[in-house]
Amino acid sequence: MRVIVDTCIWSACLRRKTPDRLLVKTLKDLIGDGRVVMTGNIRQEILSGISSELQFEKIRSHLSAFRDIPLHEEHYELAARYYNRCRKNGIQGAHADFLICAIASIEKFLVFTTDKDFLYYQKHIPLNLWDKSENSKGLS
Repeated sequence: MRVIVDTCIWSACLRRKTPDRLLVKTLKDLIGDGRVVMTGNIRQEILSGISSELQFEKIRSHLSAFRDIPLHEEHYELAARYYNRCRKNGIQGAHADFLICAIASIEKFLVFTTDKDFLYYQKHIPLNLWDKSENSKGLS
């Protein structure tokens, strides 16, 4: 199954001075297996706030290997539905997060994230998160 890699994973692997080795290995495995998908909003979040032009270009270059999946009205409308459903149940979240959830739901993708908010969303919307057991389902 293909996997949307959330901004927090990319940042932990590409922007930190001492990246988390386990996250880096997992990301490399997913990339090597051709399972990673990119969204425009995640690309934008990763590149936002980088003050060094050299670092920006280096990360932009790494990300250029991934084409953004095309989005349509249904993705945005479902994201709004998910936002409304979670909010009705007392769960606040970022619009970008709900867009990721909607894309994952429609396209049948997993979401690889360390953001705990997704655990709260998962209680109210259909969302499949990547976990370590997925590593044994097609990754060596």
